[in-house]
Amino acid sequence: MKDKVRRFIEENRLLKSGDRVIVALSGGADSVSLLHLLISKKEKYNIDIYAAHFNHGIRGAEADRDESFVAELCDSLKVKLFREKADVPAAAAESGESIELCGRRLRYDFLQKSADSLGGALIATAHHRGDNAETVLWNLTRGAGLDGLSGIPAKRDNIIRPLLCCSRAEIEAYCADNSLSYVTDSTNLDDDYTRNKLRHRVMPVLRELNAGAEENIARTSKLMREADIYLDKISIKELNGAKTKYGHSCEKLLKLDTAVLKYAVKNLLKLSSAPVDHRHTELIIEAMRSGGAVELGGGYTAVCAQGTLRINRGSDTEKDHLSLDSFIKERGYVYHVRSGVPIPERADAPKIVSDDRKINKLLLNNCIPCDIITSDTVLRYRMTGDTFTDARRSVTKTLKKLMNELKIPRELRDSIPLIARGSVVLWLSGSGASAQAQVDLSREGDIILLTGDKDE
Repeated sequence: MKDKVRRFIEENRLLKSGDRVIVALSGGADSVSLLHLLISKKEKYNIDIYAAHFNHGIRGAEADRDESFVAELCDSLKVKLFREKADVPAAAAESGESIELCGRRLRYDFLQKSADSLGGALIATAHHRGDNAETVLWNLTRGAGLDGLSGIPAKRDNIIRPLLCCSRAEIEAYCADNSLSYVTDSTNLDDDYTRNKLRHRVMPVLRELNAGAEENIARTSKLMREADIYLDKISIKELNGAKTKYGHSCEKLLKLDTAVLKYAVKNLLKLSSAPVDHRHTELIIEAMRSGGAVELGGGYTAVCAQGTLRINRGSDTEKDHLSLDSFIKERGYVYHVRSGVPIPERADAPKIVSDDRKINKLLLNNCIPCDIITSDTVLRYRMTGDTFTDARRSVTKTLKKLMNELKIPRELRDSIPLIARGSVVLWLSGSGASAQAQVDLSREGDIILLTGDKDE
């Protein structure tokens, strides 16, 4: 088994020289064999080994026995042990989670906290091939996609699973060959737990049908993972190609193959930190074809309008307390046209040169003269009756019509800052200065370059 695990570690690049590794040590055959095996590879890989034990507080004296066993084992092996005890049933009752889910969450929180205390360490869990098969079957019953059918990954973030290539029988044989003692968790025999039902009732039937069922499931889950990674990569590329000023082009996305389109929508939700759900993905694609909005939960909404897909969060915009002085101070750069010296000095400000040098037109379009800022000039959001005069054509139109022409999504229009005098818009974020606010480079004076948003 050592050679098998070595190949698996190297094929999946689980370890590198100098790594610190914390073994999640329950005291069972799986984790004990993992600890023993990694210690035997310590010199080869030049790694430091630690252990961590989480007492769930579920099995009373038996759980305390396991903790004592683990402590004695680590002491005999001279391995530093992190340990923590929690009342998982009480925590589950408070959070509303199942005991299984709550225990898993608290256990991984503890493992990560232990890893962080070492300045960053890998967490090695003892999941094996049988665990992977059970995970794939459970996800299948829940209607999972390729990611769920990929099973347990060999590595995710700082968590590694070196025994994923081994069967439970191989692990028990390893313990016997190396005279390793271990403890047995009585809840592993209890069919009240989902995974145990699969382990005790479903997997034996599958092995009767095909002795290689467990290994075949592992092979299939690997193929699913490879397909999942590929579709994920392609969809990100297509998503970037469909990006527009205000979101993503529905037309471009809808030209994609269905599988890539679904991944693109899923990745957009992830990038927006919105909830990801198969049902939501289907509804969003439907809305992309016909227009509309999909409530995603958590304050998020997917909006498909004017051929653009956007993921929005919340709808509240602070329309009060807009200060023009603060806006200019935070998002504007003041320059003197002739000298080209920023006023005041700002090392991070782009340079605008005097009128005898060529000036980038796009940059100049966002500049307004300082002397246009008078007592009746305000920073605000749009209002009924606002007008904007295009400096290039001297055409005046309503701000509503301009925003329609610019295809600015309706849900964004009330949150775009502008500078106005009465109903005359002098500068609009994202569009620049109007005809009334153009900079005259033939006159010496101060001008302001407005960036609109801090992140622009």
